[in-house]
Amino acid sequence: MKLLVVEDEPSLLNSITRYFRQERFLCEGVSNYAEALQRIEDTPYDCIILDINLPGGSGLQLLKYLREDRKKDGVIIISARNSLDDKITGLDFGADDYLTKPFHLPELSARVKALLRRKYSDGNTGIDLGDLNIDLAARTTTTNGQPVGLSKIEYDLLVFLVTNKNRVVSRQAIAEHLYDGPADQAPGPEFVYSHIKNLKRKLKEKGCPELIQTVYGLGYKFVV
Repeated sequence: MKLLVVEDEPSLLNSITRYFRQERFLCEGVSNYAEALQRIEDTPYDCIILDINLPGGSGLQLLKYLREDRKKDGVIIISARNSLDDKITGLDFGADDYLTKPFHLPELSARVKALLRRKYSDGNTGIDLGDLNIDLAARTTTTNGQPVGLSKIEYDLLVFLVTNKNRVVSRQAIAEHLYDGPADQAPGPEFVYSHIKNLKRKLKEKGCPELIQTVYGLGYKFVV
């Protein structure tokens, strides 16, 4: 899962990004309006953790831009502003949640995971696809009741394909989703091919049916 943290206070930005990387998320951080706008224009995120007060502009304007452009990135506002009007404005603009500073990082993490469960599995803690089960809370995968030992990238790749099931996903979209960095520096097709190959092999070794199809010249599709 890919997160973007938009926060102008350096120590808090570092704390949040470090915490989520330890939680095995791909997590990027920016500290001002212009950088945040560039990132959200270039890259889709599963969740954006967004401060309101930013150098160069307002986090609410970023949120408004996201929703007017029909982008579906989840958004959790983090702000020192605790007034009811600010919360209502943020939620009216399309935020999924609102957390007042100061907060504990485990609470922020719990809210991010709850948002992702709502977004990808109708609020359930797992995704069940016949013999294949993905536990979003524990970030684990089993098939036929057996655990599948996936790397961080392989797990994120699987979830990305599953959440786009029955649709062709391009190699470029996969690379940008998995790569923890600017979109224009994302690795090429060999990076994607290697991780697809490893993921398919590990699932097959545990008896999982062939669910990931190669669509030649276009990308990959998870078929259920």
